[in-house]
Amino acid sequence: MAVRAAVLPAIGSALEITEIELPEPGPGRVRVRLAAAGVCHSDLSLSDGTMRVPVPAVLGHEGAGTVVAVGEGVTGFGVGAEVVLNWAPACGSCHACSLGEVWLCANALNGAGDVYASTVDGVALHPGLNVAAFAEETVVPESCLLPAPPGVPLADAALLGCAVLTGYGAVHHSAQVRRGETVAVFGAGGVGLAALQAARIAGASRIIAVDVSPAKEELARAAGATDYVVASDTTAREIRALTGRAGVDVAVECVGRAVTIRTAWESTRRGGRTTVVGIGGKDQQVTFNALELFHWGRTLSGCVYGNANPAVDLPVLAEHVRAGRLDLGALVTERIGLDGIPAAFENMLAGKGGRALVVF
Repeated sequence: MAVRAAVLPAIGSALEITEIELPEPGPGRVRVRLAAAGVCHSDLSLSDGTMRVPVPAVLGHEGAGTVVAVGEGVTGFGVGAEVVLNWAPACGSCHACSLGEVWLCANALNGAGDVYASTVDGVALHPGLNVAAFAEETVVPESCLLPAPPGVPLADAALLGCAVLTGYGAVHHSAQVRRGETVAVFGAGGVGLAALQAARIAGASRIIAVDVSPAKEELARAAGATDYVVASDTTAREIRALTGRAGVDVAVECVGRAVTIRTAWESTRRGGRTTVVGIGGKDQQVTFNALELFHWGRTLSGCVYGNANPAVDLPVLAEHVRAGRLDLGALVTERIGLDGIPAAFENMLAGKGGRALVVF
């Protein structure tokens, strides 16, 4: 069956909107008609080679939709079920999974190397980050699906599969923000806006948003920021000035640049905690000297997928949405159709892009 999709022909190439041949689901696999998919910088990192992905591929790693067909042996979902895609399904048997650290599962991305579809000319296609959400329909293993939470519109639920889990998890699981603490969030994109809302939910007393764009201040304040700092060479000094010269208790870095990581670390108090969420390239080298590491006693930690367990955290996030504490619509700056994905990527490359939601 032919469906339209955004195909990445090669690393560094522009995405091409074209028809692909999608097979019927085989054993243990499920076919999903997408309602919406999020476009974010992780997809850009895949397309430009910062993160490895077999090509040609169909990208898109967060989405939601409706099951339209199931293969033999599928027991958890039937035709008509509304689902959220899970791009990093835990195997349950590797060392990380045995420790309960399912976000570090050694086998979670094995499926990205599979061939799941083909071009109309017969060229094999890989599913970027397992789920290939930049298409009208996709075929995924049953393990890549989670039940869509009731009471949450399906298009909005697409964002729960990555951006919200990552931003919320960075605050609640990795940084473990406590009520009354001060927080700085670097980067007011989709993940950063989710982190700002999560800090508000956690009861942070002061929430400082940092971004290079003055235009994002309104979005950041709507998400929960009490202060807004336009990034510059004096950012750390400005944050310390807002916190009685001490620095914030927690910094969450959602950009993935060496200078931003270093600034986030410098913005925390003595004994403060910095969580790095942004995905940077190998050329982004962050340096510290031994004396400052000892003197400041700060903690710097990475964060993968919000250190979250999607099966456990998705219902929690849904309850926050239903209670009005978490606004998924506030994470989206532009709603586009499938044809708008290449332009959204070009805007990201030019530094002009916001958080786009593809609505099918």
